[in-house]
Amino acid sequence: MRDRVFVYGTLRRGGSNHGLLGRARCLGDHVTDPAYRMLDIGPYPGVVTGGGVAIRGEVYEVTPAQFRQLDALEDYPRSYTRERIDTPWGPAWIYLYRPGGQRLSEIPSGDWLRRQPAGRRARR
Repeated sequence: MRDRVFVYGTLRRGGSNHGLLGRARCLGDHVTDPAYRMLDIGPYPGVVTGGGVAIRGEVYEVTPAQFRQLDALEDYPRSYTRERIDTPWGPAWIYLYRPGGQRLSEIPSGDWLRRQPAGRRARR
């Protein structure tokens, strides 16, 4: 039995952890409903509910072994929890960050690979 997972940070194509999904089947790009906030944790993002941002990412079909690797990477269930979201390929898991009270910059675009924290202006 395979699960679907929606990835939005370092697991996306071009991200530093994408190799974990090397043999997973990419179903396609997806943008969530605008119901989240994306936080800049430093080397990776965290998404939380309760905002108005649509999150850009990709949906993959993963094996149980790959899903266990993703859980380990995301430190599930301690640092991240997960819930199902609707995608064009059916329900998929999204990892949601459990902030520890720290103040983190937001990524208003909802796109980690094209991030620019709120309050920073692009240089020309």
